[in-house]
Amino acid sequence: MRTTTLTAECPARLLADVTLRPRILQTNEDCYDVLPNQITSATPETKSRMKALLLTDYKQLEVTDFEKPGVEANDVLVKVRACGICGSDIHGYDGSSGRRIPPLVMGHEAAGVVEEVGSNVRDFKPGDHVTFDSTVSCGHCSFCRAGDINLCDNRMVLGVSCGEYRRHGAFAEYVAVPQNICYRLPNELPFEHAALIEAVSIAVHAANRTPVSLGDTAVVVGSGMIGLLVIQAIRLAGCSRLIAVDLDENRLRIAKELGADECLKADTVDVVEEVRKITNGRGADVTLEVVGATPTVRTAIEAARKGGSITLVGNLAPNVEVPLQSIVTRELSVYGSCASCGEYPACIDLLEREAIRVEPLITAKASLDQGPEWFARLYAGEAGAMKVVIDPTL
Repeated sequence: MRTTTLTAECPARLLADVTLRPRILQTNEDCYDVLPNQITSATPETKSRMKALLLTDYKQLEVTDFEKPGVEANDVLVKVRACGICGSDIHGYDGSSGRRIPPLVMGHEAAGVVEEVGSNVRDFKPGDHVTFDSTVSCGHCSFCRAGDINLCDNRMVLGVSCGEYRRHGAFAEYVAVPQNICYRLPNELPFEHAALIEAVSIAVHAANRTPVSLGDTAVVVGSGMIGLLVIQAIRLAGCSRLIAVDLDENRLRIAKELGADECLKADTVDVVEEVRKITNGRGADVTLEVVGATPTVRTAIEAARKGGSITLVGNLAPNVEVPLQSIVTRELSVYGSCASCGEYPACIDLLEREAIRVEPLITAKASLDQGPEWFARLYAGEAGAMKVVIDPTL
């Protein structure tokens, strides 16, 4: 299948003094010729082999010899130096998400060094430090043409196999990605920090979706990995008072370290009542829900003031119940936030300047051989564990 080349600018409200540059969308020829439940590679020929962490069955990961990706005309072959284990990978590990059908190389939060480029690639060269979006957009549907690449009708995600497609990811020595989703990194930025840019972009996009005025009060419900990044991003967007909510003392401690003014442990206090006390009975101007379950969504809605706004970021459960009358009678605005849409350059700048900090979120750095053990530990809910980064070069 052939696709066209398109230039589009992705609109995104700016954070602080960060200028978001236009996004150039160039589609990767033939990268969407994927049939359900088929494993595909960029070229039919096997040029060489590599090591990869393969999900061979649910709860079964093996480090194995795997075909090294070929490089099409618009591709960039990246030698992976860091790839974070995402919560969605853990949910895929046991099959509960339905989006990690074995066999599959998972992994979409990554950074590395350009090893080879396709014949049409001009903006990248071997040796460049790069990261890449987890979303592979087509560039020619109506949403891509409007700049809404995260809503692409033909959207794929690296490291995902959902029955409609299978796209191997970055828990491997090498990964090939289309040039339009790649971004050059400063050489001084550690690879393990750069691997978290994908997660940072989700938080920044959520902040961009939320209508914030300078001086607003925000409640962030859920202080996991994304929630802790949302706390930092919504502060940069203009909120002067931040209230973090979670069940875990350690996460709330980190939330305080990263900028939360108040931390509420949801199983020991009435969160909505406490928010009202803190805001003199008014409620929060904006709330952001970063879990995706009925109790936390309800908390986010009830903690908002009349006329306030709620941004839903978490999507743990496919369906939740909401207090409809509360939304209607208090005229609340509810926003959904999906992935990111052109915020990568801003996120790279934010990390480089340490305006958003990720080092406190990194629990461990591990090799591919240690990957199966870390997946099992994270799946078991190891206390205090946040982000584990796999480095295939170790």
